[in-house]
Amino acid sequence: MTLATTLAAEPNENLAHISNVLIYSAMAVYLLAFFALMAEWLFGSRSKVSRTSAALTAQATDAAAPAAKAAGSSGPAVTVRAKGGTATLERPKQAAKAADSGAPKVVTRAAAGSRDVPDGPGAAAGDEQGDLYGRIAVSLIGLGFLIEVGGVVTRAMSVQRAPWGNMYEFNITFSSVAVGVFLTLLALKKNVRWIGLPLITSVLLDLGLAVTVLYTESDQLVPALHSYWLWIHVSTAIFCGAAFYVGAVSTIAYLFKDSYEAKLQSGGTPGRFATSVMERLPASASLDKFTYRMNAAIFPLWTFTIIAGAIWAGDAWGRYWGWDPKEVWSFITWVAYACYLHARATAGWKGRKAAYLALIAFGCWLFNYYGVNIFVSGKHSYAGV
Repeated sequence: MTLATTLAAEPNENLAHISNVLIYSAMAVYLLAFFALMAEWLFGSRSKVSRTSAALTAQATDAAAPAAKAAGSSGPAVTVRAKGGTATLERPKQAAKAADSGAPKVVTRAAAGSRDVPDGPGAAAGDEQGDLYGRIAVSLIGLGFLIEVGGVVTRAMSVQRAPWGNMYEFNITFSSVAVGVFLTLLALKKNVRWIGLPLITSVLLDLGLAVTVLYTESDQLVPALHSYWLWIHVSTAIFCGAAFYVGAVSTIAYLFKDSYEAKLQSGGTPGRFATSVMERLPASASLDKFTYRMNAAIFPLWTFTIIAGAIWAGDAWGRYWGWDPKEVWSFITWVAYACYLHARATAGWKGRKAAYLALIAFGCWLFNYYGVNIFVSGKHSYAGV
């Protein structure tokens, strides 16, 4: 190796320092966005968030009439229980005709998730002041995203390689991609602005962990990582994780919103705070659909990620699969998401049961991301923390 080659391989400390400054600057901008998002939720009008309760109240009233007629008429009532859990009572046209002819009455139960509840107005609650804070927050998130991407790029330039050689670099890239997915969904006119607050909160925690516990000085890669598969395998893994994260946030929101709608439907009275938050979110059916579409769209890419990793392992270590902890947990994550997608296609496992599977699958991904890298030794331990 010549002296020129040796000098070229040395990290550029100036660019590495600029990268650190940009990452800290991005954190500062994200913190301002966090406060703006809090203001959007706090100062958005609460007087306009009554759509869900109004829809469910009207639905319950409409359902009570046919049920009462069925109970008061002659002949046994036949109950047809559709797929799902608790739902409202309805009478189809066939049941009305049967009532007139004196035949047995038929009462159907609508499937879970078919409450016909409209989506909420969003975090701003349809208020101009709340919407102003929301627009400021989105602008700050966009600015923070650009600064953070600059930090990732300069980190890569400092060592002239892909910036995914250790957990610190993986973290700063992952958080920037997660924010990028959020901004892309907003650009596509998707109703996801309510995700902003949990997203930025977790991004700040992720970056805080990166610059404190996981920070690693800019340095060259170990020989096993010198491959073009680093760009392919790791980049797809990061993108999949960011999309899975957005799906997990939507899953948690679905579980809370579904419980809220069920409580209203059964005549319960949620607290003021729960009402203020839940009424602004999309309907549980919309959240459930969004979660499924996110996970279903990314699952093939996660499959490709595992295949690409196996090919890279064959080039680097001479075997495609060796039951390394990272490989095992990547496969476990794949199986968990496959179970979730299968559950969605199975009658008895839709709704909340499928949502729990989605959270278990994301938990597997999180352990694969943090737990395996930090606490478990294996072939993939070369990256360090």
